[in-house]
Amino acid sequence: MSDCIFCKIAAGEIPATVVYEDELVIAFDDVSPQMPVHTLIVPKEHYRDIGDGIPDALMGHLFNTVKKVAELKGVASSGYRVIVNTGDDACQTVHHVHVHVLGGAPMNSGSPAL
Repeated sequence: MSDCIFCKIAAGEIPATVVYEDELVIAFDDVSPQMPVHTLIVPKEHYRDIGDGIPDALMGHLFNTVKKVAELKGVASSGYRVIVNTGDDACQTVHHVHVHVLGGAPMNSGSPAL
């Protein structure tokens, strides 16, 4: 999509702090972090949300990338939260499916639920 900020980041048109990238996904730090570690993982191909017919292989790859990002960001052993918001009622602010990986500090029930 030509007006999608995440598509533009994936295409290299908008700069981002890239944590991980391969042929299918790109992971970059959130510009408004809710925790010391707040990284987004997005497929390079545009899908509006998690219910937008994402092929099983891509969905698996997207979620398998979570572990890699957690390791790269140093939160794999201490713990991290994984969140996917879907739709306006869930506060999905960018309508390109993305996975939030949050960590780097102890969490409680009041910690970000995005």
